[in-house]
Amino acid sequence: MAIPVLICDDSSFARKQMARALPKDWDTEITYAANGEEALTAIRAGKGEVTFLDLTMPVMDGYAVLETIRKEDLPTVTIVVSGDVQPEALARVQKLGAIEFIKKPIDPDKTRTVLTQYGLL
Repeated sequence: MAIPVLICDDSSFARKQMARALPKDWDTEITYAANGEEALTAIRAGKGEVTFLDLTMPVMDGYAVLETIRKEDLPTVTIVVSGDVQPEALARVQKLGAIEFIKKPIDPDKTRTVLTQYGLL
């Protein structure tokens, strides 16, 4: 059965790049969101068992999404995907419940390693 995967990034290029970085042998049904509000709607609808989340977006940023996921106890495993890899950002997203932080540009091998490490693949 396909795993519902949500890719949330305000850049359509980054969303496509993330989708291409997913393992080809991983059975997924991908949903895309361009901002945090769209992401939360998708997660609440069951379309984000695994969520790949950008931090810097208009409307609602990734930090606010993580805070809402935690506050509402939404059923998703979140992996942050961002170019902002400052130690403060890393510590903050981990504190908010993200399981991992993947640096942009996306490395397909790193993605596979993270998914395998957490038993998602």
